[in-house]
Amino acid sequence: MSAGAFGFYFGPSILNEVDVGVPSAKLPIRVKLAYGLGSAAYGIKDNGFAYFLLLFYGTVVGLEPALAGTALLIALLVDAVSDPVVGYWSDNTRSRLGRRHPFMYASAIPVALCYFLLWQPPELTNQGLFFYLLTFAILIRTLITFFETPSSALMPELTQDYDERTTVQAWRHFFGWAGGALLAVFMFGFLLVPTENYPIGTLNREGYETYGLIAGGLMFIIILLSALGTQSHVRITDFPERPAKNLRTIFGEIFELLKDRSFLALFISGMASAAAGGLTAALTFLMLTYFWEFTSIQIFYWTAMVLVSATLGLLVAPRVARWLGKRRAVITLGVIAFLLQPAAVVLRLLGWLPENGDPRLFPMLLTLQTIDLGMIIAMQAILASMVADLVEQAEVKTGRRNEGVFFAAITFIKKTNQGIGTFIAGMLLQVVAFPSGVAPSEVPADTVWNLGALLVPCQYLLWIIMLVAIGFYRIDRGQHEEHLRVLAER
Repeated sequence: MSAGAFGFYFGPSILNEVDVGVPSAKLPIRVKLAYGLGSAAYGIKDNGFAYFLLLFYGTVVGLEPALAGTALLIALLVDAVSDPVVGYWSDNTRSRLGRRHPFMYASAIPVALCYFLLWQPPELTNQGLFFYLLTFAILIRTLITFFETPSSALMPELTQDYDERTTVQAWRHFFGWAGGALLAVFMFGFLLVPTENYPIGTLNREGYETYGLIAGGLMFIIILLSALGTQSHVRITDFPERPAKNLRTIFGEIFELLKDRSFLALFISGMASAAAGGLTAALTFLMLTYFWEFTSIQIFYWTAMVLVSATLGLLVAPRVARWLGKRRAVITLGVIAFLLQPAAVVLRLLGWLPENGDPRLFPMLLTLQTIDLGMIIAMQAILASMVADLVEQAEVKTGRRNEGVFFAAITFIKKTNQGIGTFIAGMLLQVVAFPSGVAPSEVPADTVWNLGALLVPCQYLLWIIMLVAIGFYRIDRGQHEEHLRVLAER
């Protein structure tokens, strides 16, 4: 069978597609930057879903928060099927552009268009808004999978070095967080500003609509730049004939890969930490506005400091992983997150922090948040690097390289923070009967206190699950090098 520009086979191996010699340990900086930049597109989408979407639909547009959270959770369940399918399809695609790049190029326009439309809901009933949000949440999640999963799956082909993989993933997570943060800073600095019609900047509907246009355009540009920048690293040879496979066989191969003990440990821990982060993110600006009563300029600075956290994560991840080993590094960073993420709310509930408006409060919380988020970003980068190490282990066992399937799990984990996290956030808002579209002074003090009291145990539970699960991951430097040796001798 010949392969056209987007032809594909469902075959057992990709060893004839690329040069399977060990890629150079140290990648050129331009390749790291191009690969890392791709995550900025997902970061913009991720930032919008995690921080602004529930706020926009729940307090600005008027959709019940529980319905908004439910819509995003349903979209997440659809992703549970689409992510591994796209990963498997990408693994077995044969084209003159390689396995990954056809998907990356094809996703650019649909992703940008649907993301723009998400932030332009028409005047609809509550039920109509639910289905509008559900439709575009599913479309965007599925379409971004066609870029993020193939793009992420390039990494094991770029380098097989145990430590360099962490460095590459540190760059990717830096761009992912920095891309979303820069656009959020722009929103608070220029779009979500108080006006005569909207005295509370975060309730400015026109700002969100403008954001949709700008964000969609940037995602289009970033996707193309990343695809073009990594295209030269694709090494292609002639393809042999591959037998066709039915869906039962395809899903059988996927489940064979995903039942690995180390993979399950990574997957569960990654989902739990992502859900904890997503829960916190979904309520961040609401908590900053109503729980802490920060001003718009303080929220602007808070958002800008994410760039410092992303830089901290970029610097910490490769060093800690090299020093402690990847599994111990993730456990150490997870414990820090477990202690720091809920700390501020706990101290406020106990009455051990200065009152709102005290000039000492903001710098204290900002410092705590910057350090905590930096450690979480470092942990995420190391987790992604650990997934790459599973590729060679699976190849030793099955004879197949399935980077796309494994990194589909990473894409799914990233989306978990909006799905499960936002769903829990919506439920919490519903339970405490949090009002929409009102000034902080109009929200009862008991409602704000109850929200904080419910948030903390949810965060602790999710971080405990993460720490327990990661303890079952077993691949270390020695095992990884042994896998490479076995493959080299075949």
